[in-house]
Amino acid sequence: MKASEVRDMSPDQLEDELVKLKKEQFNLRFQRASGQLENTARMRQVRRDIARIQTIDSQRRGAQASKA
Repeated sequence: MKASEVRDMSPDQLEDELVKLKKEQFNLRFQRASGQLENTARMRQVRRDIARIQTIDSQRRGAQASKA
């Protein structure tokens, strides 16, 4: 997921995507612990997507706070 794709999302879409990614991260952790994880690079990808969404969300909130 690219930052430009995240910026185009509405706040509700961001929240839904964040919940989805956190669930996936949880499942990936269990797969790794049980030795069933095949694509180890996916963990890094999910972690970075979560950070990307949280960063853009905080930037939006900061912009709204400075306007008020």
